[in-house]
Amino acid sequence: MTLLTIDDPSPAQAEGAGLWRLGFRPFYLLAAAFAALAVPLWMASYYGALRLPAVGLLWHLHEMVFGMAIAVVVGFLYTAGRNWTNLWTPRGTPLALLAALWLAGRVAMLVDAGPWAALVDSLFLPLAAWPLWRVMRQAGNKRNYFLVFLLLLLATANVAHHAAALGWAAWSPLLPAQGAIFVIVLMEAVIGVRVLPMFTRNGAPGSNPAVRPKLDKAGLLATVAAGIAWVAGAPAWLSAPLCATAGVLTLWRLAGWQPQRTLKVPLLWILHLSYAWIGVGFLLLAMAALGHTPASAAFHALTVGSMAGLIIGMMCRTSLGHTGRPLKAGSAEVCMFVAIQLAAVARLTAALDSGALRDGAMLLAASAWTVAFALFVVAYAGRLARPRIDGKEG
Repeated sequence: MTLLTIDDPSPAQAEGAGLWRLGFRPFYLLAAAFAALAVPLWMASYYGALRLPAVGLLWHLHEMVFGMAIAVVVGFLYTAGRNWTNLWTPRGTPLALLAALWLAGRVAMLVDAGPWAALVDSLFLPLAAWPLWRVMRQAGNKRNYFLVFLLLLLATANVAHHAAALGWAAWSPLLPAQGAIFVIVLMEAVIGVRVLPMFTRNGAPGSNPAVRPKLDKAGLLATVAAGIAWVAGAPAWLSAPLCATAGVLTLWRLAGWQPQRTLKVPLLWILHLSYAWIGVGFLLLAMAALGHTPASAAFHALTVGSMAGLIIGMMCRTSLGHTGRPLKAGSAEVCMFVAIQLAAVARLTAALDSGALRDGAMLLAASAWTVAFALFVVAYAGRLARPRIDGKEG
């Protein structure tokens, strides 16, 4: 069973506006719009052009992970869950209410970083996880139960972050956010193992990607172990080898999927290149554990490089397929893909350089990021708001 089947073979039955027919529609659009607004807002605050008390480093970290990325994860899982179970995940009014709750969390975190904002924000993930669990349990889809567990783990990390930020807990608020990044990276790694070889075989002429279950399991276990070691504050002699192993196994696994065969297929090369950033990120984490590079470089490789890259790539792919369109990238998609990779390289440069290059690289990264997500909104808002062009449901 693959993680996500692009085509929905059932007849069109859904009623109401197109935007509320399936989870990817509102959450992809909201996440992209928020990403395009939040980073310029953070940059304006960082450089002193705008004074908003709530917009600081913790706001930026929280909103990129627990705001933007989580919206995409939930939208993707609702869409995939429909295919796995043949049962409806939230649509119509329940989906609109969940989207409104997510949006309320973003507004609350922007205007007030206090307990009420934390409460509003913390409600979204548990309430979003429940309907996914319900349909999986009803369908007996045990293979994917772990994804609901990971959503609840993200919810726990979010509460832990708020507790620390409000001074109610002794740990650093950075640790729960970093833990959440590792959870999302694990989701990316699992999704890649399940679908990237299939996507490559079906979409890249002449390709024959290797499927090696033992290597896949070893790589995923190393990813989990490295993330736990880092968050737990394990000594360098333990965390550095674990992170290095996770990075090497990720890149080794990717090499077997023949990324060189995807260079003429943008919807594929963006996924392969973004997946490679997972390996780069863990190798940088190993160097950071040994004191050779800042941890910020590693985490921006994991977030801007892998997370945002895979988000852009999968949002385009699933949006095209689930609105009944051919899986073919146009000029807008290619611009998005190039821009997000430029953002990743520039942000990594800024993290590694404390001198003259830093400010220019920061502004270039923010600009490229904003262009990528704003282009998605412009290119896909109408498609996501209207019913499928092939008349099918979803």
